[in-house]
Amino acid sequence: MAADDSIFLGASRKPDDSYQQAEALLLKYGNRHGLITGATGTGKTVSLQVLAEGFSRAGVPVFCADIKGDLSGIGAKGEEKDFLVKRAAEVRLDPYALEASPVIFWDIFGEQGHPIRATISEMGPLLLSRLMNLTEAQEGVMNIAFKIADEEGLLLLDMKDLQALLVNIAERAEEISARYGNVTKPSVGAIQRSLLVLEQQGGTKFFGEPALRIADIMRTSTNGRGVVSVLAADKLMMNPRLYSTFLLWLLSELFEELPEIGDPEKPRLVFFFDEAHLLFNEAPKALLNRVEQVVRLIRSKGVGVYFISQNPLDVPETVLAQLGNRVQHALRAYTPREQNAVKTAADTFRPNPDFNTFAAITNLSTGEALVSTLAEKGVPSVVQRTLIRPPAGRIGPLTVDERQKLINASPVAGQYDQMIDRESAYEVLQKKAAQGQAEAGAAKEQEADSTSGWRLPDILGGGSSTPGPRGGQPRARQTVAEAAMKSVVRSVGSSLGRALVRGILGSLSKR
Repeated sequence: MAADDSIFLGASRKPDDSYQQAEALLLKYGNRHGLITGATGTGKTVSLQVLAEGFSRAGVPVFCADIKGDLSGIGAKGEEKDFLVKRAAEVRLDPYALEASPVIFWDIFGEQGHPIRATISEMGPLLLSRLMNLTEAQEGVMNIAFKIADEEGLLLLDMKDLQALLVNIAERAEEISARYGNVTKPSVGAIQRSLLVLEQQGGTKFFGEPALRIADIMRTSTNGRGVVSVLAADKLMMNPRLYSTFLLWLLSELFEELPEIGDPEKPRLVFFFDEAHLLFNEAPKALLNRVEQVVRLIRSKGVGVYFISQNPLDVPETVLAQLGNRVQHALRAYTPREQNAVKTAADTFRPNPDFNTFAAITNLSTGEALVSTLAEKGVPSVVQRTLIRPPAGRIGPLTVDERQKLINASPVAGQYDQMIDRESAYEVLQKKAAQGQAEAGAAKEQEADSTSGWRLPDILGGGSSTPGPRGGQPRARQTVAEAAMKSVVRSVGSSLGRALVRGILGSLSKR
């Protein structure tokens, strides 16, 4: 067994397959990040669960995504099954204690956990552009929209706020283009269409208030255990961009809000990013640079980030170099790309003279992994062929009733259930449009009153002393007409904008 300052992962084996030693992850290096890789069905989820339970037992809060639904079992006591008891004996886990971890279930859709939300302003133009797959020109318009919102004090909380702002920008395109550069109505229209697609994929449930408070995913239980926040992601994975952008936003929020603490005795929070390839696939260079920066600097804030993926090639080299703790499950090596992936994985480990790392990766059995963690002074340990210990919680999903019981007893129960729709950009812009229409109507009535009286004809033709039909009055009437016409155009535009926004957001439950 490992000591109190570490997490017991399993036991390494000698070349003759006999017990060698306990393998552990030192808590003081838990914020140096990590990587769990391997083919489907090789035991990655169990390794994730073992690490999550270990951090929780040490009093470290954990955030992880449940892609397949089977990670929810961490919230229930495990069962003494024969193969688990056998594995516990093989790794000399004595006693093999079965226990549940304290959990909070989250779900963007609010179906399998507490709703989890962010505001449009918090997400920011870079991540929103990534989420909607905007072109460079459209991303420029998005940046301008956020700039105008900041200058004019417009709160962007939910999708209807952004829609209303885009309608306003389209109406003022000429004025805004003169200040910030070319803003075309086709670009605005393309963004609006992307917002419509996002709304149909469930974006309206994610954007709004109350927004997630970071403190709620950094809780500890009354007995000092770290609470494991589990994000239900099986449905969310139907929109991979929303999934990856949400997790990246959460990392960014942690980076922005948490203070520097250097290298603590144990992490303040551990963040597991499953299906990591979704974060890096087709990501623009600006976004990759930001991810690299966050991963590099967030460790000094006491946060450990652990990526989980099938292939080590899924993670860029600049990020891969910062992941100090590695758990490598079996990989297949039939195609040239697969062979390259195995070679890349093997080259990242500190060699062990007892076996060939490349060959070992292709011959690992289920529940077995190559493990290398940071040892004393932060030096990577020699890679060891390791049998992973059995988890203390259940392997497999909770039932619907079990999950609901834990949701009802959650420390955040009732805090996020109802969406709040306070005054923001949508309401402010609607009031401005209504006020503009009222002022234009009043001006039109006043002008009509001023021209309805009898006037003497301009017999002398002077025009200056008594304005007549051929004097300055026609010009004045034309100006009023132009103003009235502009008011009508603005009124029609605003009405169309309202119809579009209401049509897109018609299924919102907050109404």
